[in-house]
Amino acid sequence: MHTAKQAKAPAKTHGQPATKGNGHSKHAGEDFEIDVRALRERAREHLDDGAVTEDYRADRDAVVHMLNDALATELVCVLRYKRHHFMATGIHAEPVAAEFAEHALQEQDHADRIAARIVQLGGEPDFSPDGLSARSHAEYVTGNNLRDMIRENLVAERIAIESYREMIHYLGDRDTTTRRMLEEILAVEEEHADDMHDLLERE
Repeated sequence: MHTAKQAKAPAKTHGQPATKGNGHSKHAGEDFEIDVRALRERAREHLDDGAVTEDYRADRDAVVHMLNDALATELVCVLRYKRHHFMATGIHAEPVAAEFAEHALQEQDHADRIAARIVQLGGEPDFSPDGLSARSHAEYVTGNNLRDMIRENLVAERIAIESYREMIHYLGDRDTTTRRMLEEILAVEEEHADDMHDLLERE
């Protein structure tokens, strides 16, 4: 006597999204669902906005303005660190000058990342030297000696830390890409402040 073969159970997707015939994508075992058809339609609209999609919730003009101020701050920090690198003198100057040079490179990287994000948001990065120091949160202070230079860089890093924290708080979850970038920059600025504090303790 032959028994009827049992129908095979559908293969498990193990978390892979299953697309329904109605254009919806649903993840197995989850309530999360994407309206793929609507998503595709929205993606074809407003192509001039580039990476900024319809669900971007921050005030784009305000964010671009904020980032241009951050850009000015980073550029001023690059210039200050560069000057201090070349002007550092004294018996302990060589390792300190090397630290200044390294920080200048990292601040330049921050400036480049901020400028790129401004462009992604449809804005224009302001590299104009006119009013650069006025737009910057940190000051350009030359310093009279090695200790003064270290101190002024520590002051500038502390200013940057606080201003980036305020920007991150302002953005919240309305622009997570910009927020993550600023959080990464903030982490480096905190390292810079620690470096300057350690150098100041040795002087």
